[in-house]
Amino acid sequence: MKHDPSRAIFEMKQFGEFGDVNPSITDSATYTFLQAKTMSDTFHGESEGCFLYSRHWNPSNKYLADVLAAMEGTEEGWVTASGMGAITSAILQCCNAGDHIVSSVTTYGGTFAFMQNYLPKFNIKTTFVDITDLDAVRNAITPETKIIYTESMTNPMLQISDIPALAEIANEHNIKLMVDNTFTPMIIQPAALGAHIVVYSMTKFINGKNDCVAGAICGTHEFIGSLIDVNSGTAMLLGPVLDPLRSSSILKNLHTLHIRMQQHSKNAMYLAIKMKGAGLKISYPGLPDHKGHEIMKSQMNPDFGYGGMLSIDLITSDKANRFMELMEMHDVGYLAVSLGYFKTLFSNSGKSTSSEVPQDVQDDMGLSAGLVRFSVGLDHDIERTWKSIEYCLKMME
Repeated sequence: MKHDPSRAIFEMKQFGEFGDVNPSITDSATYTFLQAKTMSDTFHGESEGCFLYSRHWNPSNKYLADVLAAMEGTEEGWVTASGMGAITSAILQCCNAGDHIVSSVTTYGGTFAFMQNYLPKFNIKTTFVDITDLDAVRNAITPETKIIYTESMTNPMLQISDIPALAEIANEHNIKLMVDNTFTPMIIQPAALGAHIVVYSMTKFINGKNDCVAGAICGTHEFIGSLIDVNSGTAMLLGPVLDPLRSSSILKNLHTLHIRMQQHSKNAMYLAIKMKGAGLKISYPGLPDHKGHEIMKSQMNPDFGYGGMLSIDLITSDKANRFMELMEMHDVGYLAVSLGYFKTLFSNSGKSTSSEVPQDVQDDMGLSAGLVRFSVGLDHDIERTWKSIEYCLKMME
């Protein structure tokens, strides 16, 4: 039977300490032991069900991590205080000085900056490639390579990674395939397709309210165990711990994720068809002429659609800025970074979330100065939203 991420969430039986239907929030930094030996065993990872200190584990974070692992179909999960906390912790756990990463060049600006500007401090090098060119991926691998890194749907170009093919390449070289699935939770399940490590910014679709910043890592027992080892675990020693109150709120929001992804996808498809019909240069993986359409069809869960992300190319940043200002003025949504919110958000990627990427690299990867990225919201009357967008386009003429 095909793994159903929503059903996996709903089948989790998690009760509060007094039978609460919502798990209790553990508002504690440290935990008591009735026997000194149990504390010693816990420090050495030799006890089950014991909590030591909230930087290591706390019950609220474990409730959320367990549900995320169930959703992803992985053995274990771990939650962090931000998406970058998840990405950087996972990468640093895999890499030592002298190691090498092969990464998609079209990736979130913060991730690009971490690999390009920060990791060289530790003599960790990254080769950036067009992730849809599998020969380029193969040719970039060296004896020092430890990770192939990509996003299921890349930011902001909306390329679709062929995860099974990338996993095959990784396995041939005995390296890890790490996939950021932030844009496509439930729609794509990287672990089921062969990815070894899955990371998220839960700030986005998973939480869906833009009221907190959080991240997640999903993988094997062995990998998550190494992350939280008290002596050598990156997540333990760098301390990107998520507040348990936030864990609790995200856990509640996860139970509506399937409904939200369906509506995001439905609305984005509607706008994509209308925008294409209006003659706009549009990128949306749900349209048959998108270069990654067939690959996405082959690895997606069709119950949840093609996602809520689309982009249009208005050629110049001045035109993009004018259009976004008009859309905000006419209640299409907000001119803001981030995504996955219940209202539509839009931004000029080259000048915002991809601004860390040097201009020459933006040019090489085909990132237009006029690219407007949309995170389409949960509008009930999406036809009205389109009419507002259409009105703004006419005002640009």
